[in-house]
Amino acid sequence: MPGMGHSLRAAALLAFVVLSILVSLLISSVQQFGAGIYHLSNATVAGDEEEFASLRGALIYQLNQRRKEIIPLLLLDGEETWESFYQRDQTQDSPMGYSLWNEITHGSRKAHMDEMDCQSLVDMQAVEVLGSGYTKLVVKVNLAGGQPVALKLVNEQGIDMGKCVEDFKDPRGCRELVSYKLKKEIVLLQRLQHPNVIKLKGHCAGDAGGRGGEGGEVTVILEQGNPLQMIQLLQSPWEDRFRVCLDLVRLLHFLSQSPLGSVALLDFQPRQFVTVSGELKLTDLDDASAEETSCQTHADCTLQFPHRNFTLPCSAKGVCEGLNEKRNIYNAYRYFFTYLLPHQAPPGFTHLVDHIMNSTGELKADINHTLEAFEHILLLYKSGLHLDNLPPSIIRDYTVMRGMGTSGDTEYRCWPSYSQQGCLLSVHSAREAAFICNSHSQCNSFTLTGQKTWTGRLLASFRSSFSHLVPDGTSEVYVKKTKAPETSIV
Repeated sequence: MPGMGHSLRAAALLAFVVLSILVSLLISSVQQFGAGIYHLSNATVAGDEEEFASLRGALIYQLNQRRKEIIPLLLLDGEETWESFYQRDQTQDSPMGYSLWNEITHGSRKAHMDEMDCQSLVDMQAVEVLGSGYTKLVVKVNLAGGQPVALKLVNEQGIDMGKCVEDFKDPRGCRELVSYKLKKEIVLLQRLQHPNVIKLKGHCAGDAGGRGGEGGEVTVILEQGNPLQMIQLLQSPWEDRFRVCLDLVRLLHFLSQSPLGSVALLDFQPRQFVTVSGELKLTDLDDASAEETSCQTHADCTLQFPHRNFTLPCSAKGVCEGLNEKRNIYNAYRYFFTYLLPHQAPPGFTHLVDHIMNSTGELKADINHTLEAFEHILLLYKSGLHLDNLPPSIIRDYTVMRGMGTSGDTEYRCWPSYSQQGCLLSVHSAREAAFICNSHSQCNSFTLTGQKTWTGRLLASFRSSFSHLVPDGTSEVYVKKTKAPETSIV
C-alpha cells in the first residue's frame, strides 16, 4: 500500500522534526536558565500552605542528600570531610575540588583551553535524539563550526522528572534534583579520565554567559560516539570482537585502582557503551560507585546474579574484599565475553580463550590476571607466534605478482568478513593467507591489499578467479600454481 508507506514516512519525519524542536527548546532553556541556591518555586499548593511547606522541606532534604553523594568524589585523598567542604563552600577559598563544584553549580568556564562551555552551544544544530531514559536525554548536535558532539541534559518528559513533580509539586526544584545525576557524571568524568571513558569536552550550567546557580540546569558536552550494536558486533570478525573485550578489561583494570578507589559499574549493560573510531568507551557514569561494602561476616559479602551467587571474604577492616572489582568482572563475562570471545576464535587461541572464560565465569582470577591473559593473546595475535606450526612451504604453491591488483573478480562470500560482498579477512602474513585459501574450496587466489586492521594485521581479499591484472603499488596478488589462469595485464 504505497499511500500507507508515504504516510508512515511522513509521520516519522514529523516526529523527528518535533523532537528536534523539543531538543532545541530544552537546550535554549539551559542557556537562559539561571537560579540561586535552593530558590524553589514560590507556587503553593492551593489552600494548603502547611502541605506545601512540608513538601518543600522534603525536597530540600533530597537535594542535600544528592549533594552529599557528590562531595566525597570531589575530595582529594580524604584530606577533609564533606562538612568542612561545605563550610569552605561558603567562603571564597577555592581548592581543586571546590573549584570544580563551583564551576558545575554556579556557571561554566573553560577550565582548560580545549574545553567547551555555554558559548560553544550558540548556533548549534540538533541532528538527532540518540537516546532517552528515566533521567536524561542524549542528543547529537553539530556546533557552529560543524563539529559533532553529544549533549546530555535533563529529560523533561522522563520518569524521574514526572515522579518528582508528582511527589513535590515543584517543577523547578525537581529539575535541580534530577540534574544532580548530570552533575555527578561531570565530576566522575573529570576524575576518571581514561582512553576507554568517553571524553568530557565541557559543560554548560545556567545561562549562555555561564551565570547560573545551583538551581540552574546542566548540559554535559561529550565527544560523539556510536552506540554499541551487539547484534552487528556478533556478525563481525573475531578480531573486532576481541578488541571490544580487551578495551573493556583495560577499563575495568583502571576502575579497580582509580583515583577514587575501586569503582563498580552498578548499571552494567552494553547500552552504557559507545565506540569511537572502533575503540570502546564507557559513556554513562552516573551509576558508578566507589563505595566499599561494609561487613561483619563473609555472608555479608554475597554477590547475587540471576543464575549465580558468589561469596567473597570479609576483611579485618570490615569491608568486602574486591567486591566492586569482582562485580565488574562477572558482568563483563555475562554481557560481553560469553557472546563475543569464544565463537570463531583462531584455533591457536582456543585453549587461552577457554581459560579466560572459565576464570572470569567462576571469578577465579582478579582483574590483573585477566588483563594479563588478554594482553598475552594480543601479543601472540600481532606477532603471529601462534602460526609457527604452519609449514613455510605452504606459500611455494603460489605465484606472486607484486605491485599488482586484479579486476573482473569472481568473488565468493565467507563469514565473518570485513566485506559483505566478498571474502575479506585479516592475516598476519602471506603464509597465513595461503593457509586460509587452501582451506576454502572456492579459493584460487588472494590479494594482500596493503590495508591494515587495528592490530597491524594485513587485509587479504580471497576470490575464485579474476580476468585482469592491473598496476597497484600497494598490493600483491597470489595465484595457486596448479590453478593459475591465463590472464592479461591491463
